[in-house]
Amino acid sequence: MDIQTKIELLKQVGEEILTEEELKQLLETKNKPIAYDGFEPSGKLHIAQGILRAINVNKMLKAGIHFKMWVADWFGWMNNKMSGDLEKIRKVGLYQIETWKACGMTTDKIEFLWAKDVMSDDEYWKKVVNIARNNTVKRITRCSQIMGRKESENLSAAQIFYPCMQCADIFHLKADITQLGMDQRKVNVLAREIGPKIGFWKPVVISHHMLMGLGQPTSDSGNSVDRAIDLKMSKSKPDSAIFMTDTEEEIRRKIQKAYCPQEQAQENPILEYNKYIIFEKFKTLKIERPEKFGGDIEFENYSELENAYMKGTLHPMDLKNATANQINKLVAPVRKHFETNTKARKLKEEVENYQVTR
Repeated sequence: MDIQTKIELLKQVGEEILTEEELKQLLETKNKPIAYDGFEPSGKLHIAQGILRAINVNKMLKAGIHFKMWVADWFGWMNNKMSGDLEKIRKVGLYQIETWKACGMTTDKIEFLWAKDVMSDDEYWKKVVNIARNNTVKRITRCSQIMGRKESENLSAAQIFYPCMQCADIFHLKADITQLGMDQRKVNVLAREIGPKIGFWKPVVISHHMLMGLGQPTSDSGNSVDRAIDLKMSKSKPDSAIFMTDTEEEIRRKIQKAYCPQEQAQENPILEYNKYIIFEKFKTLKIERPEKFGGDIEFENYSELENAYMKGTLHPMDLKNATANQINKLVAPVRKHFETNTKARKLKEEVENYQVTR
């Protein structure tokens, strides 16, 4: 695959790339660049964390990137996930890896690493402290968004130190590329600022789109990134999220009641799921409807679907039914894995009994 083809593939992953020119230089000078994504084990995965993440990671692998997945168990502990129970957090991490295996992520080509394994490494902590020494508390607090927190919240001391550690992760993992969601943008920009000052590099940032939740958006809030964070799918609002082990009935119920304004594409979660997931996994979308409502119709790409919806020739309920069908097809193998694999089933039962804390 030539350089330009790789860039075009990576642009499908990145809603924003900092910067495209630096990415081009990286691909020209390094045969197998390293990218990383980190995740707090914090409960069941929804389709944004499961299917969409698998789509993005697989594209990175196809572009010749060496991908490291950082299981951020200590970060979940610092951020009070699972009521601060570190053993439960680690069980959730194992459960999430099982979910990715079942939903099509090419896990055998990914290097899974655990934060717990570097916590006794002096070199890691030197990086953390050096980043902390070269920043103010105010600058670090501005990164609280990465934890799902606001600057105005009463942060614990651990949560203030968290961004310094996440920034250090990038350099400790030797990551040329950070591939996380737009909500992690602030700490990635911090790494770009501080890296060259403390003897490291300026990582390329490939920030993926954050999938909307199913609920109706509230009034406009903040800039585009803040708005996207407010709208994103969240496991803290279970009816706004489709989980990777939801039953077919749960998927249909959630999608039937979802926000889907007629003839409106902007901030329409059902259209989003088609754009970022369904047309990535299926070649077409078939709408089945009675002849009196126009009969069956098949769309070959997302643009055709959006145009028909905007013109009013496709009713929201017909779109919802077709979307529920396709999402269920993608979730079904994961359900089956957790039903038939003894180890996976036990993990699922344990995790579902945990209390999810924020």
